[in-house]
Amino acid sequence: MKKIILIVDDDMDYLYQMELKVKGFGFEVVTAEGQQEAERIIETFKPDLAILDLMMENEDSGFILAYKMKRKYPEVPIIIATAVTAETGMTFDVRSEGDRQWIKADLFLDKGIRADQLHREINKLLKI
Repeated sequence: MKKIILIVDDDMDYLYQMELKVKGFGFEVVTAEGQQEAERIIETFKPDLAILDLMMENEDSGFILAYKMKRKYPEVPIIIATAVTAETGMTFDVRSEGDRQWIKADLFLDKGIRADQLHREINKLLKI
């Protein structure tokens, strides 16, 4: 059975490109165009992995969505894909215990990630 990946991003072009990439890796994909739509989806559906944009309706939408997903499905790996570093100079990471206390994601990736690297990171998080 194919693993199902939830991709959430308010940039329609990026969302479509990510959907094509991830389907090309052999996964099923469910998409949402923002935090609120994603919250409705996860009320009734548990993805195997989620890829979330950081800044959507609000600057911290990705953090809030990751927090809510981890409360409901703590075992589901979450990748936050963001361009915030390029846009603001701010950097986030989840390597230290302190950061993991408040950022409920398993991995941070800068947008523009190469397809082969994204595929490798998804497989690593799904342990396949």
